[in-house]
Amino acid sequence: MITLPSRALLALVLTSALAGCASLSPQPRNADITELLAERGGPAVDWSAVAGTDEEAESLERWLSEPMTLDAATRVAMLRSPRLREHYARLGLARAEVLEAVEIENPRLSFQRMSIDGGGHNRTTGLSMPLLDLLLLPAKARLAATDYDRARYDVAGAVLDTVADVEAAWYAYVTARQVAGMREAVSEAAEASAELAGRFHAAGNISALQLAQEQAAASQAYIEALQARADAGRHRLALHTLLGLRGEETNWEASDSLPLPVPAEDDPEQLARLAGDGNLGVLAARAEAEVLADALGLTRKLRWFGGSEIGYEREREADGARLQGPEISLELPIFNQGQAKLARAEARLMEALARVQQAELAADNGVRMGAQTVAALRDVVDIHRQALVPQREAIVARQQERQNFMLIGVFELIQAKVAEYDAYQAYLEAVRDYWLARVELARLVGRRLPSDAGIEARTPSLEEILGPGEAPAMDHSAHGGMDHSTHEDAKPADAEEMDHSMHEGMDHSMHKAAKPAEAEEADHSMHEGMDHSGHDMPADPEPADVPEKSDDEAPSDQHDHHHGAIP
Repeated sequence: MITLPSRALLALVLTSALAGCASLSPQPRNADITELLAERGGPAVDWSAVAGTDEEAESLERWLSEPMTLDAATRVAMLRSPRLREHYARLGLARAEVLEAVEIENPRLSFQRMSIDGGGHNRTTGLSMPLLDLLLLPAKARLAATDYDRARYDVAGAVLDTVADVEAAWYAYVTARQVAGMREAVSEAAEASAELAGRFHAAGNISALQLAQEQAAASQAYIEALQARADAGRHRLALHTLLGLRGEETNWEASDSLPLPVPAEDDPEQLARLAGDGNLGVLAARAEAEVLADALGLTRKLRWFGGSEIGYEREREADGARLQGPEISLELPIFNQGQAKLARAEARLMEALARVQQAELAADNGVRMGAQTVAALRDVVDIHRQALVPQREAIVARQQERQNFMLIGVFELIQAKVAEYDAYQAYLEAVRDYWLARVELARLVGRRLPSDAGIEARTPSLEEILGPGEAPAMDHSAHGGMDHSTHEDAKPADAEEMDHSMHEGMDHSMHKAAKPAEAEEADHSMHEGMDHSGHDMPADPEPADVPEKSDDEAPSDQHDHHHGAIP
């Protein structure tokens, strides 16, 4: 027995128990995450709005009523994304683990009544608590706080990952929507060529083989247009899932252009330093190793006190005498000296240190590789913008001149126009790939890239690429080298309309083309409003009234050509 004042012991036990829980709130605070996000250029997350409020509904309606920009998509995700709700729940679980870690086991109350031969009873009342819990309480509170920091890093990193996924999905959808429009235009050009070939064949100016080639090219272009439209639909649905939208909320319009590459890329060495100091995955791994290192030290010091208890006991004898005082029970470490606990703690620390090294290595090498990828894709964008697209436009202009002087046929001019559209599509896809690479680079750095502040200029929209020639001259200073003065061609023969449901608001009345041979009529209802008067294909020359040649005999003015070539 250890002689201690009973009241002082009881006060010590109760004070220790209450001190472990009084300073901690049961719910996570907004500041626990918003500070980490703000430091890294992330969005402001109002966790109180996760459950849905009137203000949320008003904000959502306002953002969905305007063209969906990247910033608007991110804001919608912060309000409605199911993934963010999941992350908030994870933060609550981490908070619960902190509360559990700083709690000590409840005291045990014991009561004993023993009868004495000849009459009378001995009564014993006791109150005991685990000694180890009391000794570890300050250390457990410290470990819990560090582990909560690790959980904060994990959840904040998950929020930034959600933002990166939304950005990538937005880039992919906007590009897929533009590509679908380009494939529609290519399909129309191919259909115009096929329809014209049919008239030439009827007049005997081309062979059946040439007609079949034109019709096959038109059918292939039509298939690619349908595939591009379906691909855009899939990307839109994927974006809806990330944003948490459904039903009437999905009736929003997308922004019709992508930003151009930033004026200057970031220094890879600077990005590597930012990743080392601010990558949330690296910080979480370091915090975990710190917790386990501290836990290992405690295990080494206190492994001898596994089942020890401290308490107070009061006994009343049959003759009325009373015995009372504190008690302590110690576990004798004869058979189990805590070797397994120590080995487990050491192994967990080694594992955590290995994860830290892996996270640091992945961040450093990943950032350097990502920076190289971004630089390479930037070069690809510049080549498209400054070389390939202007060259294709110049070819169309020269072919138009040659066709005007009847040096080539209309088929060659249509082929050149198709190649120009293909070049524009490749250019838009190159811009998309550049931004997707930057999204992954920012994910590795763990924050928005410093050069994001220089985002200003944008690519031409689909309407500008395919727009009327009589409109005001387009300013190409933002994507230097592109001269659109060569966008004028004569229009193709009228044909039945195709489905332009992916391009609402575009008027193709001047750009109609024939449907593929034996194909059902398609609907242009989603391509309404786009005026292609400035992008017309060559006017159909009247086929010469000459006797029809055999299928195996090529006409003397025959020009070999190919269709649908992608630069």
